[in-house]
Amino acid sequence: MGTITTKDGTEIFYKDWGTGQPIVFHHGWPLSADDWDNQMMFFLNQGYRVIAHDRRGHGRSSQTATGNEMDTYAADVAELTDKLDLKDAVHIGHSTGGGEVARYVARAKKGRVAKAVLVSAVPPIMLKTENNPGGLPLEVFDGFRAALVANRAQFYVDVPAGPFYGFNRPGAKVYQGVIDNWWRQGMIGGAKAHYDCIKAFSETDFTEDLKAIDVPVLVLHGDDDQIVPYADAAPLTVKLLKNGTLKTYPGFPHGMLTTHADVINPDILAFVRS
Repeated sequence: MGTITTKDGTEIFYKDWGTGQPIVFHHGWPLSADDWDNQMMFFLNQGYRVIAHDRRGHGRSSQTATGNEMDTYAADVAELTDKLDLKDAVHIGHSTGGGEVARYVARAKKGRVAKAVLVSAVPPIMLKTENNPGGLPLEVFDGFRAALVANRAQFYVDVPAGPFYGFNRPGAKVYQGVIDNWWRQGMIGGAKAHYDCIKAFSETDFTEDLKAIDVPVLVLHGDDDQIVPYADAAPLTVKLLKNGTLKTYPGFPHGMLTTHADVINPDILAFVRS
């Protein structure tokens, strides 16, 4: 574990385990690198070097009041990959982290990135606009912001206990530890950064980023995703990519990396090895 200090003085926390081809994990909102524990152990045991960072304002990184938007998130990743001198890395992003991956990979220095994986990811754009009529209305995200300001601690119980992992579905097996761990990760981060990040993940348009990516990209999404609805995300993303592959999981929730790691991890491994 370590930290880097970015050009604007922000400390970015990261974990860096093992040797071999690097795999870099980018977490969702409002979580931290800890959300990748399962995947980091899995790929470490497969002989890869695994790296995960806490996005600025999240986890153990600085609780920033500024820079909580996609351009700066991607620039922070570029500084981290430069510091660690990562070459031919595979970048895997979940949800908001998928947006971060798209922006970073589209701008990455030659030789830094071999492949990318977007899991339940926010691209191309979540917000309903004239050009994206299937998106979610602004009122949804205004509701997130209001709930965060009113009672962040309760909001960070309600999200994982309900739609994030599909625990609100009839017959779902609910894991209290998973809910508690989501809450723990969320509450470590900064309220201001988390508030700003809602705009970043919902309103950023990644269309041009996706078009610019040259490396192979695997797009994974569950069709029962209640956070980033499937129809307005993964199928549209793949159409914009030069070399994209879509894999859809019937009935899987937004947090399928946790609830169905036994299925998702081998699928990602097969792509990385291909």
